[in-house]
Amino acid sequence: MSLLSEISLQLQRGKLNAVEELVNQAIDEKIPVRNILEDGLLAGMDIIGEKFKSGDIFIPEVLIAARALNAGTEILKPLIAQSGIKAGGKVCLGTVKGDLHDIGKNLVKMMMEGKGLEVIDLGTDVSPETFIQTAAEQDCGIIACSALLTTTMGVMKDVVEAVKNSEISGKVKIMVGGAPVTQSFCDRIGADCYTPDAASAAQEAVKLMHNAQCTMHN
Repeated sequence: MSLLSEISLQLQRGKLNAVEELVNQAIDEKIPVRNILEDGLLAGMDIIGEKFKSGDIFIPEVLIAARALNAGTEILKPLIAQSGIKAGGKVCLGTVKGDLHDIGKNLVKMMMEGKGLEVIDLGTDVSPETFIQTAAEQDCGIIACSALLTTTMGVMKDVVEAVKNSEISGKVKIMVGGAPVTQSFCDRIGADCYTPDAASAAQEAVKLMHNAQCTMHN
């Protein structure tokens, strides 16, 4: 088995120490940083995302794998900066105002980071103004809103309206998700994307970023 496949496998098993050792070994063997990141760490997290989506594994396994991913990327961070590898885009993520649930949001963050996106986590109880200010200051391509309560879902509409009336109108895509949220609700409030689970959210975020970059370059 190649060293990168071994990194992917140990990450899927959540073996933090093994991942750290293998990443260091890969660096010593002069394997390019991008390959270690993409073909080792992110490839392993991709498989975790697919297994989570299909119900083969559950939240505890995802959390353990994500911890191993973070340990591996922590070692690579200084080298990533040197080699000029850019994240696939920036997302500002949060649970909307009045809602303090964060498990779903945290899963989305892990899955998005596992796809090579940079995620600015605003936490819970986030106002529309905070989403917009952060997206503008940090040059985010996506605002991702989570809600677990039917009583707080309406705040997502406020976020959409506030974005339309701000200087980032047309520059940022709005994603929504959470237990009570549906595709028809997403359409009704004018958000750009709804996904039913964290793994799908990460996949769609990558697509949205990619499409935005293609539009910019055309």
